[in-house]
Amino acid sequence: MRRGLLLALGLLATALAACAPEPAVAKPPVWVVRDADSELVIFGSVHVLPPGLDWRPPSLEAALAEADDLWFELPVDPAAEAEIAGLAAARGVGAPGWSLSASLSPEGAQRLRRAVDALGLGFALVDRLEPWFAEVMLAAAQYRRAGADAAFGVEKAISAAAPAGIERRAFETPDEQIALFDAAPLPEQIASLEQSLREMEARPDAYADLVARWMAADLDALEADVLAPLRRVAPVLYARLVSERNARWVVALAERLDGSGRTVVVVGVGHLVGEEGLPAQLRALGYSVEGP
Repeated sequence: MRRGLLLALGLLATALAACAPEPAVAKPPVWVVRDADSELVIFGSVHVLPPGLDWRPPSLEAALAEADDLWFELPVDPAAEAEIAGLAAARGVGAPGWSLSASLSPEGAQRLRRAVDALGLGFALVDRLEPWFAEVMLAAAQYRRAGADAAFGVEKAISAAAPAGIERRAFETPDEQIALFDAAPLPEQIASLEQSLREMEARPDAYADLVARWMAADLDALEADVLAPLRRVAPVLYARLVSERNARWVVALAERLDGSGRTVVVVGVGHLVGEEGLPAQLRALGYSVEGP
Protein backbone atom coordinates (compact mmCIF):
# COMPACT_ATOMS: atom_id res chain seq x y z
CA MET A 1 0.00 0.00 0.00
CA ARG A 2 1.28 3.39 -0.89
CA ARG A 3 3.22 4.63 2.07
CA GLY A 4 3.17 8.26 0.99
CA LEU A 5 -0.61 8.37 0.79
CA LEU A 6 -1.05 6.61 4.09
CA LEU A 7 1.31 8.96 5.89
CA ALA A 8 -0.49 11.97 4.54
CA LEU A 9 -3.86 10.73 5.79
CA GLY A 10 -3.04 11.78 9.34
CA LEU A 11 -5.84 11.07 11.79
CA LEU A 12 -8.03 9.60 9.07
CA ALA A 13 -5.69 6.62 9.24
CA THR A 14 -6.22 5.99 12.95
CA ALA A 15 -7.84 2.65 12.12
CA LEU A 16 -4.71 1.39 10.42
CA ALA A 17 -2.45 -1.24 11.94
CA ALA A 18 0.69 -2.89 10.72
CA CYS A 19 2.90 -5.92 10.75
CA ALA A 20 4.96 -5.54 13.91
CA PRO A 21 8.73 -5.45 13.46
CA GLU A 22 11.01 -6.68 16.21
CA PRO A 23 11.68 -4.12 18.97
CA ALA A 24 14.70 -1.97 18.20
CA VAL A 25 16.72 0.83 19.71
CA ALA A 26 14.72 4.04 19.32
CA LYS A 27 16.36 6.46 16.96
CA PRO A 28 13.85 7.97 14.53
CA PRO A 29 14.98 11.35 13.18
CA VAL A 30 14.68 14.58 15.16
CA TRP A 31 15.53 18.06 13.87
CA VAL A 32 16.14 21.22 15.92
CA VAL A 33 15.55 24.61 14.27
CA ARG A 34 16.72 27.79 16.01
CA ASP A 35 16.94 31.52 15.65
CA ALA A 36 17.96 34.07 18.27
CA ASP A 37 15.01 33.50 20.62
CA SER A 38 13.06 30.48 19.31
CA GLU A 39 13.51 26.73 19.08
CA LEU A 40 11.50 24.23 17.05
CA VAL A 41 11.98 20.52 17.66
CA ILE A 42 10.55 18.65 14.67
CA PHE A 43 9.76 14.94 14.79
CA GLY A 44 8.70 12.79 11.86
CA SER A 45 5.91 10.42 12.82
CA VAL A 46 4.46 7.17 11.63
CA HIS A 47 0.79 7.60 12.41
CA VAL A 48 0.13 3.93 13.27
CA LEU A 49 2.56 1.63 15.06
CA PRO A 50 2.58 -1.84 16.59
CA PRO A 51 2.55 -2.22 20.36
CA GLY A 52 5.78 -2.55 22.27
CA LEU A 53 7.97 -0.51 19.92
CA ASP A 54 10.45 1.67 21.82
CA TRP A 55 10.56 4.59 19.41
CA ARG A 56 10.72 7.72 21.61
CA PRO A 57 14.02 9.62 21.29
CA PRO A 58 15.12 11.11 24.62
CA SER A 59 15.67 14.48 22.93
CA LEU A 60 12.01 14.58 21.91
CA GLU A 61 10.79 13.80 25.39
CA ALA A 62 13.05 16.48 26.87
CA ALA A 63 11.81 19.06 24.36
CA LEU A 64 8.18 18.15 25.02
CA ALA A 65 8.61 18.70 28.75
CA GLU A 66 9.81 22.29 28.18
CA ALA A 67 7.71 23.26 25.15
CA ASP A 68 5.31 26.19 25.10
CA ASP A 69 3.29 24.80 22.20
CA LEU A 70 2.75 21.50 20.35
CA TRP A 71 1.79 21.29 16.67
CA PHE A 72 0.23 18.37 14.80
CA GLU A 73 -1.13 17.98 11.28
CA LEU A 74 -4.64 17.76 12.74
CA PRO A 75 -6.09 18.22 16.21
CA VAL A 76 -5.51 15.05 18.22
CA ASP A 77 -8.73 14.51 20.13
CA PRO A 78 -11.88 12.37 19.88
CA ALA A 79 -13.94 15.19 18.36
CA ALA A 80 -11.50 15.67 15.47
CA GLU A 81 -11.30 11.91 14.89
CA ALA A 82 -15.08 11.66 14.76
CA GLU A 83 -15.31 14.63 12.41
CA ILE A 84 -12.75 13.35 9.95
CA ALA A 85 -14.28 9.86 9.96
CA GLY A 86 -17.72 11.33 9.27
CA LEU A 87 -16.42 13.56 6.48
CA ALA A 88 -14.59 10.65 4.87
CA ALA A 89 -17.69 8.47 4.96
CA ALA A 90 -19.84 11.26 3.53
CA ARG A 91 -17.47 12.26 0.73
CA GLY A 92 -15.78 8.98 -0.04
CA VAL A 93 -18.78 7.23 -1.58
CA GLY A 94 -19.32 7.57 -5.31
CA ALA A 95 -22.39 9.05 -6.95
CA PRO A 96 -25.29 6.76 -7.88
CA GLY A 97 -24.16 4.41 -10.62
CA TRP A 98 -20.48 4.69 -9.72
CA SER A 99 -18.44 1.47 -9.84
CA LEU A 100 -14.87 1.52 -8.59
CA SER A 101 -13.92 -1.71 -10.32
CA ALA A 102 -15.26 -0.43 -13.65
CA SER A 103 -13.01 2.62 -13.35
CA LEU A 104 -9.86 0.52 -12.98
CA SER A 105 -7.85 -1.32 -15.59
CA PRO A 106 -8.86 -4.98 -16.07
CA GLU A 107 -5.78 -6.03 -14.10
CA GLY A 108 -6.55 -3.48 -11.39
CA ALA A 109 -10.14 -4.68 -11.10
CA GLN A 110 -8.90 -8.24 -10.65
CA ARG A 111 -6.42 -7.16 -8.00
CA LEU A 112 -9.18 -5.23 -6.23
CA ARG A 113 -11.36 -8.33 -6.13
CA ARG A 114 -8.51 -10.45 -4.78
CA ALA A 115 -7.65 -7.89 -2.11
CA VAL A 116 -11.26 -7.51 -0.99
CA ASP A 117 -11.74 -11.27 -0.79
CA ALA A 118 -8.46 -11.81 1.08
CA LEU A 119 -9.35 -9.17 3.66
CA GLY A 120 -12.90 -10.39 4.15
CA LEU A 121 -14.53 -7.15 3.03
CA GLY A 122 -17.78 -6.85 1.15
CA PHE A 123 -17.06 -6.25 -2.52
CA ALA A 124 -20.35 -4.42 -3.10
CA LEU A 125 -19.42 -1.91 -0.39
CA VAL A 126 -15.87 -1.30 -1.62
CA ASP A 127 -17.03 -1.02 -5.23
CA ARG A 128 -19.14 2.01 -4.27
CA LEU A 129 -16.16 3.93 -2.83
CA GLU A 130 -14.12 6.62 -4.50
CA PRO A 131 -10.54 5.47 -5.18
CA TRP A 132 -8.90 7.46 -2.37
CA PHE A 133 -11.31 6.13 0.25
CA ALA A 134 -11.09 2.58 -1.06
CA GLU A 135 -7.32 2.80 -0.68
CA VAL A 136 -7.72 3.82 2.95
CA MET A 137 -10.30 1.11 3.64
CA LEU A 138 -8.16 -1.64 2.14
CA ALA A 139 -5.09 -0.54 4.04
CA ALA A 140 -7.01 -0.30 7.30
CA ALA A 141 -8.33 -3.82 6.91
CA GLN A 142 -4.95 -5.20 5.91
CA TYR A 143 -3.07 -3.68 8.82
CA ARG A 144 -5.79 -4.28 11.38
CA ARG A 145 -5.68 -7.96 10.48
CA ALA A 146 -1.94 -7.90 11.22
CA GLY A 147 -2.69 -7.01 14.85
CA ALA A 148 -1.51 -3.42 15.30
CA ASP A 149 -3.57 -0.56 16.71
CA ALA A 150 -3.68 3.18 16.10
CA ALA A 151 -3.59 3.77 19.84
CA PHE A 152 0.16 3.11 19.64
CA GLY A 153 0.76 5.69 16.90
CA VAL A 154 3.09 8.62 17.43
CA GLU A 155 0.50 11.40 17.61
CA LYS A 156 -1.64 9.76 20.26
CA ALA A 157 1.39 8.85 22.37
CA ILE A 158 2.87 12.34 22.22
CA SER A 159 -0.47 14.01 22.83
CA ALA A 160 -1.01 11.87 25.92
CA ALA A 161 2.49 12.62 27.22
CA ALA A 162 2.32 16.39 26.68
CA PRO A 163 2.16 18.66 29.74
CA ALA A 164 -1.35 19.69 30.70
CA GLY A 165 -0.80 23.40 30.13
CA ILE A 166 0.83 23.20 26.69
CA GLU A 167 -0.81 25.11 23.85
CA ARG A 168 -1.98 22.74 21.11
CA ARG A 169 -2.08 23.82 17.47
CA ALA A 170 -2.81 22.13 14.15
CA PHE A 171 -1.79 22.93 10.60
CA GLU A 172 -5.11 21.77 9.12
CA THR A 173 -8.74 21.16 9.97
CA PRO A 174 -10.44 17.82 9.29
CA ASP A 175 -12.40 19.42 6.44
CA GLU A 176 -9.24 20.78 4.84
CA GLN A 177 -7.47 17.44 5.01
CA ILE A 178 -10.36 15.42 3.55
CA ALA A 179 -10.64 17.96 0.72
CA LEU A 180 -7.03 17.23 -0.23
CA PHE A 181 -8.10 13.72 -1.22
CA ASP A 182 -11.70 14.15 -2.25
CA ALA A 183 -10.97 17.04 -4.63
CA ALA A 184 -7.92 15.40 -6.20
CA PRO A 185 -8.27 14.59 -9.91
CA LEU A 186 -9.93 11.22 -10.40
CA PRO A 187 -7.20 9.86 -12.73
CA GLU A 188 -4.63 10.58 -10.04
CA GLN A 189 -6.70 8.79 -7.41
CA ILE A 190 -7.05 5.80 -9.71
CA ALA A 191 -3.33 5.72 -10.49
CA SER A 192 -2.50 5.75 -6.77
CA LEU A 193 -4.96 2.97 -6.01
CA GLU A 194 -3.73 0.84 -8.92
CA GLN A 195 -0.14 1.15 -7.70
CA SER A 196 -1.18 0.35 -4.15
CA LEU A 197 -2.98 -2.79 -5.29
CA ARG A 198 0.13 -3.91 -7.12
CA GLU A 199 2.25 -3.28 -4.04
CA MET A 200 -0.13 -5.15 -1.76
CA GLU A 201 0.59 -8.28 -3.76
CA ALA A 202 4.26 -7.68 -4.55
CA ARG A 203 5.41 -6.30 -1.18
CA PRO A 204 3.38 -7.70 1.69
CA ASP A 205 6.06 -6.58 4.17
CA ALA A 206 6.26 -2.99 2.91
CA TYR A 207 4.95 -1.45 6.12
CA ALA A 208 7.34 -3.39 8.33
CA ASP A 209 10.17 -2.23 6.06
CA LEU A 210 8.99 1.37 6.42
CA VAL A 211 8.95 1.20 10.21
CA ALA A 212 12.44 -0.33 10.25
CA ARG A 213 13.79 2.48 8.05
CA TRP A 214 12.08 5.07 10.23
CA MET A 215 13.57 3.56 13.37
CA ALA A 216 17.01 3.64 11.75
CA ALA A 217 16.55 7.25 10.51
CA ASP A 218 17.42 6.06 7.00
CA LEU A 219 16.30 9.22 5.21
CA ASP A 220 17.30 8.15 1.70
CA ALA A 221 15.35 4.92 2.03
CA LEU A 222 12.39 6.79 3.52
CA GLU A 223 12.30 9.18 0.59
CA ALA A 224 12.47 6.28 -1.86
CA ASP A 225 9.80 4.33 0.01
CA VAL A 226 7.43 7.11 1.08
CA LEU A 227 7.64 9.77 -1.60
CA ALA A 228 9.03 8.38 -4.84
CA PRO A 229 6.20 5.93 -5.68
CA LEU A 230 3.45 8.54 -5.30
CA ARG A 231 5.49 11.20 -7.11
CA ARG A 232 6.02 8.81 -10.02
CA VAL A 233 2.48 7.49 -10.56
CA ALA A 234 0.39 10.48 -9.43
CA PRO A 235 2.41 13.71 -9.57
CA VAL A 236 -0.60 16.00 -9.15
CA LEU A 237 -1.75 14.10 -6.07
CA TYR A 238 1.82 14.17 -4.76
CA ALA A 239 1.88 17.95 -5.16
CA ARG A 240 -1.41 18.29 -3.24
CA LEU A 241 -0.39 15.96 -0.41
CA VAL A 242 3.28 16.84 -0.04
CA SER A 243 4.69 19.83 -1.94
CA GLU A 244 1.87 22.31 -1.43
CA ARG A 245 1.26 21.36 2.19
CA ASN A 246 4.95 21.61 3.03
CA ALA A 247 5.08 25.08 1.50
CA ARG A 248 2.12 26.23 3.62
CA TRP A 249 3.53 24.69 6.79
CA VAL A 250 6.93 26.33 6.29
CA VAL A 251 5.20 29.72 6.20
CA ALA A 252 3.38 28.94 9.45
CA LEU A 253 6.59 27.77 11.14
CA ALA A 254 8.52 30.82 9.97
CA GLU A 255 5.82 32.99 11.52
CA ARG A 256 6.18 31.04 14.75
CA LEU A 257 9.95 31.57 14.66
CA ASP A 258 9.35 35.30 14.33
CA GLY A 259 8.09 35.12 17.90
CA SER A 260 9.91 33.49 20.79
CA GLY A 261 9.74 30.32 22.83
CA ARG A 262 10.00 26.55 22.46
CA THR A 263 7.85 24.50 20.09
CA VAL A 264 7.49 20.80 19.27
CA VAL A 265 6.20 19.92 15.80
CA VAL A 266 4.98 16.40 14.94
CA VAL A 267 4.04 15.58 11.35
CA GLY A 268 4.32 12.54 9.10
CA VAL A 269 7.92 11.67 8.34
CA GLY A 270 7.24 11.99 4.62
CA HIS A 271 6.98 15.75 5.13
CA LEU A 272 10.49 15.98 6.54
CA VAL A 273 12.75 14.16 4.07
CA GLY A 274 14.32 15.37 0.86
CA GLU A 275 14.74 18.83 -0.62
CA GLU A 276 11.05 19.62 -0.20
CA GLY A 277 11.02 18.55 3.43
CA LEU A 278 10.40 21.08 6.18
CA PRO A 279 13.96 20.95 7.60
CA ALA A 280 15.55 21.59 4.19
CA GLN A 281 13.19 24.46 3.44
CA LEU A 282 13.76 26.07 6.83
CA ARG A 283 17.51 25.71 6.36
CA ALA A 284 17.20 27.42 2.97
CA LEU A 285 15.46 30.35 4.69
CA GLY A 286 18.55 30.87 6.82
CA TYR A 287 17.57 29.20 10.09
CA SER A 288 19.99 27.03 12.03
CA VAL A 289 18.86 23.42 11.52
CA GLU A 290 20.47 20.51 13.37
CA GLY A 291 19.59 16.95 12.48
CA PRO A 292 20.22 14.16 10.01
